[in-house]
Amino acid sequence: MLLLVLSLGCFAALCVVQRAPMADLLVYRAEGAAAAHGGDLYGFTVTGWRLPATYPPFAALLFVPAAWLPLPVLKAASLAGNAALLAGLVALSGRLASRPLSPARLCTATAAALWLEPVFQTVLFGQVNLAVVCLTLWDLTRPPGARARGLALGVAAGVKLTPILFLVYLLLRGRRRQAATAAAGLAATVLLGFLLLPAASADFWTRRLYETGRVGKAWIVDNQSLRGLLARALHDPAPGLAWALPAAAVAVAGLVLARRARRESHGVLLTAFTALLVCPVSWTHHWVWCVPLLAVLRAEGRTRTAVLVALVFTARTMWLVPHHGSLDLELPWWQQPLAAPYALLPFLLPFLLPVRTGRLV
Repeated sequence: MLLLVLSLGCFAALCVVQRAPMADLLVYRAEGAAAAHGGDLYGFTVTGWRLPATYPPFAALLFVPAAWLPLPVLKAASLAGNAALLAGLVALSGRLASRPLSPARLCTATAAALWLEPVFQTVLFGQVNLAVVCLTLWDLTRPPGARARGLALGVAAGVKLTPILFLVYLLLRGRRRQAATAAAGLAATVLLGFLLLPAASADFWTRRLYETGRVGKAWIVDNQSLRGLLARALHDPAPGLAWALPAAAVAVAGLVLARRARRESHGVLLTAFTALLVCPVSWTHHWVWCVPLLAVLRAEGRTRTAVLVALVFTARTMWLVPHHGSLDLELPWWQQPLAAPYALLPFLLPFLLPVRTGRLV
């Protein structure tokens, strides 16, 4: 507990000293205000980076309370909430790995996980990644026959669309009822958005969803998806089919491996990292799935591998290469792996998480 308090205290002090703006939290706050007051949900930008809203209207409805709080209170609540969610993610990661954690181990692991780069950036920006992953992982690790199993996954997909690939995973694993419940939960979020924010919903689902450029420049090192990797490797900001065709092949291969995985934990992780890899934009803070990956590796006794993976997610090599302006597109070949450490890691997962057919565990 002392180690956890010290870790959180150091992080909070760093936020104060650096005057962390929590830029994404400001976007959520503006989304909540637009939803509450009838503003143009996808017409504004905030902060010096001119950040727009990019989530479905349902997410904006959840952000309405953020507009009611003074900004310092909101930032403190975000820090405390994400710290609690991180502890929840660590506990769920232990459940995924079939290795429940004692309170002491939970505190220690949470204190250490805070400094993994994806987690660090998530908390620093006031992001919702931890909440989305916790909802998804909680649902996926519930016991068979649990009531409304799949609903939380559908709600998570309604907030941030990346968990949708898990619906395909559930179908491939023969869990049709859970997949149907998840699909119903997702549909309910879309319907609620249309009922309460009809104009914004029509705008998002017919137009904004397909404007991937709204999220940001896909070729910068911040983007650790396959699209970002190929854009930088080809020195082309819009790789087009050179990205789309490999992404489709990777999606199929990843889902096939997930379906064949003997261990449920391996199937879940293969699906999660496949989704991150094939998504057009996967910022570094989206990769908080590194926490359950480390838990599974550690539980299976592969400590050295877990240490190496932890180093990948703490070294921050993508920030060490030249990346100001258009320099991301001018990197020499030997800097390409340093610029895409997370995007390269999923290609090693079939070796880190050997796929074996047989009875599910």
